Amino acid sequence: MLTADNKALARATPESQGISSASILRFVEAVESQIHELHSLMLLRHGKVVAEGWWSPYGREYPHLLFSLSKSFTSTAIGLAVSEGILTLDDQVISFFTDEAPAEPNEHLAAMQVSHLLTMSTGQDNDTWLNMIDRADGDWIKGFFEVPVVSPPGSHFVYNNGASYLLSAIIQKVTGMKLVDYLKSRLFEPLGITNAIWKESPQGISGGGIGLSLKTEDVARFGQLYLQKGRWQDRQILSKDWVQEATGSQISNVGIEVDWSQGYGYQFWRSRHNAYRGDGVFGQWCIVMPEQDAVLAITAGIDLFESQQPLNLVWEILLPAMQADALPDDSAAYDTLFKKLSGLILMPVQGQPTSPIIPQISGRTYAVDANELKLEAITLSFSDLGCEVRFKTAAGEEPITCGYSSWQRGEITLFNQPLLFDYSPVAVSGAWTDDDTFTMIFRLYETPFFHTLVCNFAGDELMIESRINVSLESTKPLLLTARSVELIA
Repeated sequence: MLTADNKALARATPESQGISSASILRFVEAVESQIHELHSLMLLRHGKVVAEGWWSPYGREYPHLLFSLSKSFTSTAIGLAVSEGILTLDDQVISFFTDEAPAEPNEHLAAMQVSHLLTMSTGQDNDTWLNMIDRADGDWIKGFFEVPVVSPPGSHFVYNNGASYLLSAIIQKVTGMKLVDYLKSRLFEPLGITNAIWKESPQGISGGGIGLSLKTEDVARFGQLYLQKGRWQDRQILSKDWVQEATGSQISNVGIEVDWSQGYGYQFWRSRHNAYRGDGVFGQWCIVMPEQDAVLAITAGIDLFESQQPLNLVWEILLPAMQADALPDDSAAYDTLFKKLSGLILMPVQGQPTSPIIPQISGRTYAVDANELKLEAITLSFSDLGCEVRFKTAAGEEPITCGYSSWQRGEITLFNQPLLFDYSPVAVSGAWTDDDTFTMIFRLYETPFFHTLVCNFAGDELMIESRINVSLESTKPLLLTARSVELIA
């Protein structure tokens, strides 16, 4: 499984593990032509990495926000706690929350067990998430209990982020440790996963349902652990029974797409072809294919309504390419695949590095009218090496360099999403897409998000169109208006 240094997963050619390099190349090319926004992939067969790639500016050394793929790690913590005898799946949920739960719960709430949190069958008709995060006092646990339990728990599936959060809260209640810390010695360290980052709630509780950031290889290791029925090298980390229960269909579900209608386990989704997956919105996946002895880890920034297509490509191209026996060496096809995977890139902004209007606008500060980004002023200073952009907000000024038709790395807080991340390593690219229009892309390369700012200059005025690629709310462009501070003065 691991190389001699016990850190890196072993690598092998696809053919030696029964997959043709040509088929993997066809999958990558299909993804690029049909999906456009994969950030990374890693394919394991028989425990060895046979293909891996990161679309620059994303890279193997950077973690990626996993969204609801976090839930599968939370489920794993519950499985470990059950093995340690700390709790049982039959425990009543309200028994852990005597201070937060209603003093007189109805019969359905009283009957809710840990197992119902795991299977998203709490008896509530709505996701409790918004009710939780909208609380002014930050008490997400109370917010969960304020959503009525109207049906017998276990009777039906309703996707419920709050249920996953309560699982994290239960771990913290019974162990005195935050979920991420509880998993450190029990899961992360044995698997060779370092620097796991898990965003916390205002209550100081790991998010549970969201908020975990890991590297692509970390996700692949996690999938391989489950593929091996909880065993890692010479150690049984998770019980075989837990793996079977967690990844089996515990409750039926009906989703918008076919791979979201195959049943649900303990914070794992069932998939077609007897596969299962940890699944995060915008294309964060840990796909385990037991019959093929394979794991596929993917990070991405895919639109919510286009999530089925990448899975279709997995089933249509990769799955049938996996043969029982090794294939003859094909060095030419492997070299072509290796070259492709080594040169993956999401293209920077295409355009010109200069414009006739640069002498009039370079270094000029524009005051921005009230806007949702809370951007107060912007200054763009152009040179042969790039464009230095200065954003002014209530928190101060943030300078960042924008590469001309290339990616320049830096950090910025302008695009923060407080529930998900507090600062943003970014890769920035820009170019003149017209004589009076400078377009910039800010890739938050540890997340699924990127922001496009189209700056249109007209005399002393500036119009900025700001767009985000994906969102759980709205991707409608924001239009910001600004004018030179010299004009205002």
